[in-house]
Amino acid sequence: MENRPGKIDNRVKHYRQKAGLSQTGLAEIVGIKRQAIYDIESGRYLPNTGVALKLAKNLGCRVEDLFYETVSTADCFLVMGEDVTPGDGRVSVVIIRDKLVVYPVDGRFTFPSQMQPADGMFKKEKGQIRFFTPDTCLEQNILITGCDPAFSLLSAHASRVDPRLRAFCRFGSTHAAIDRLARGKTHLAGLHLHNQTEEEANVALARRKMARNGGALVMGFSFMEEGLIVARGNPLNIKTAADLSCPGIRFVNREPGAALRVLLDELLAASNIPGTAVPGYDILVDGHNQGAQMIAWGMADAALGLRPVAHAFDLDFVPLAEVRCDLVVPADLLDDPRIQIILNVLQSRGFRDELSLLPGYSQKKTGATIAAF
Repeated sequence: MENRPGKIDNRVKHYRQKAGLSQTGLAEIVGIKRQAIYDIESGRYLPNTGVALKLAKNLGCRVEDLFYETVSTADCFLVMGEDVTPGDGRVSVVIIRDKLVVYPVDGRFTFPSQMQPADGMFKKEKGQIRFFTPDTCLEQNILITGCDPAFSLLSAHASRVDPRLRAFCRFGSTHAAIDRLARGKTHLAGLHLHNQTEEEANVALARRKMARNGGALVMGFSFMEEGLIVARGNPLNIKTAADLSCPGIRFVNREPGAALRVLLDELLAASNIPGTAVPGYDILVDGHNQGAQMIAWGMADAALGLRPVAHAFDLDFVPLAEVRCDLVVPADLLDDPRIQIILNVLQSRGFRDELSLLPGYSQKKTGATIAAF
C-alpha cells in the first residue's frame, strides 16, 4: 500500500526562540544561509537529513520534535469512527479500504485500565492529524471491535508472529461492532448473541448486515460465561436474574441492544418480572469494566458482565448462561496479510491453550469456521 499523502510541518521557530537564537545565529551554527532558516520555518523548504540532524543537535531536541507529518481532510478521506468529530486530543488511526478511520483514545471504549498509546494528535479546527512519529506505519494497524476481553490475548499472540503488527481492540456491543464493520470502520467485529431459535443468531446478524458488502467469514472465537458480577462472597445471596428485583439490591444495566441486556430481559420475562421492578434497571454503564468498578467501589450490588472481568476485579460471579463469541471478517479483507495472521493465530495450539486457561472460557469452537457467505 502506498504511503498516505501528508504534509510535513515543523516547530523550528519554537525551538529556535526557546534557545534564544535569531535566524542568523542559527544559520551560522548549522552552516546554511539565513534565508534557508526563514524558508524552513515558513514551510517553503524541507531540509535534507543532514541539515535536519544539525538543527536538532544544536536546538537540543530530536528531529521528530522539529518535523512531523500532518494528514488533513484536504489530503485524504478521514472517517470518524464514532460518527462525531472528536475534539482536540490523542487518536488512534487505522487504514480500512484506503480510508483513514480515526478513533479518540479516551479510555472509555478501550479494554485495559492503563493509558493507551495513540498514533497522533487530532486538531478539530483544522481537521488534521499530527502523527507522533513521521514514519507511523498505519498499514500495520488492525482494529478489532467487540466486547470479549480475550481479544487482547489475540492481539498479543498476533504480535508474536509479526512484531510489526498492531492489533488493538475497541469496546463495542455486538450491534455496535457489526454496524461499524458494515460501514468500513473496523477490520473485525466480535458478536455474541444468544440463539433464540434453531438459527445461529450471530450468523443471521452478520449475514443481514454484510449482505451488501460482498459477504463475510464467521469464525468461532470463544465460549464464555455471562452473568452477574457481585461483591466478594456474594453478601446479598444473588443466585438468579429474578433476585435483582429483591428490595435493597442496587443494579446497573447495559444499554438497550447489548447482548447481556437482551439475555437479562429474556430471563426476567420468563419469571414474569418487568424491568421496572428491578432497582437500577435504567442506570446504564458503558461496559463490563465500568460495571465491575461500581461493584468494587460499593456503588452497586450487581452488574452484567463476564466471569474473567469479575475475577480481574477480585469479585464474585453468578453465571446465567454460556455464549459463543464469533469474529466476523469481511470477505474482501480475507487476503489481507494482517487478517491472515489473525486467522492463523485463532487456529494455533498456543492461543487456544491460553484461552482455555481463562476463568469462564472454553476454546471448543475457537478457530472453527461457523459460516461463510
